Amino acid sequence: MKKLKTDELNRVGVEEFKEQEKLPVIVVLDNVRSMHNIGSVFRTADGFAIEKLYLCGITAQPPHREIEKTALGATQSVAWEHFETTLDAVASLRQDGYEIIAIEQASGSTMLNTFQPDTQKKYALIFGNEVNGVSDEVMTQIDECIEIPQFGTKHSFNIVISAGIVLWDFFAKLRL
Repeated sequence: MKKLKTDELNRVGVEEFKEQEKLPVIVVLDNVRSMHNIGSVFRTADGFAIEKLYLCGITAQPPHREIEKTALGATQSVAWEHFETTLDAVASLRQDGYEIIAIEQASGSTMLNTFQPDTQKKYALIFGNEVNGVSDEVMTQIDECIEIPQFGTKHSFNIVISAGIVLWDFFAKLRL
């Protein structure tokens, strides 16, 4: 077995990426503090070819050196938009026909492994602040809540790990 070199990976360029079919998912970052986390979510969003990224509230926006450290250029390929509040983003998404899903630990949540996305729907996945999670006011506006099953001693995954797990799951269920 031989590790592939970058030029052997057959990746598309930025312009071709922008034109290709996207996973019908918009990722919403609800007041995410860490620019490294924001950059990593950009990179993950590129990897799964999601539709767009919504940066809300205090979530920093490109261009920024700290975001680029982990995005590694994904801020050029992934479409993004900033909203003053996450509630503004949710209202816009609802108007555009998206199903609004918080990724959170909550009463009545659906475990990720049992959630089956509908190929006829568009989804907005909300990932919350590193300390407080998805805000309480946003939780009152969601259609569904998905929880990632956990089996260790810690109470949550890092937002980037959560985004990777959930986006992979959606990609696998919708595209593979």
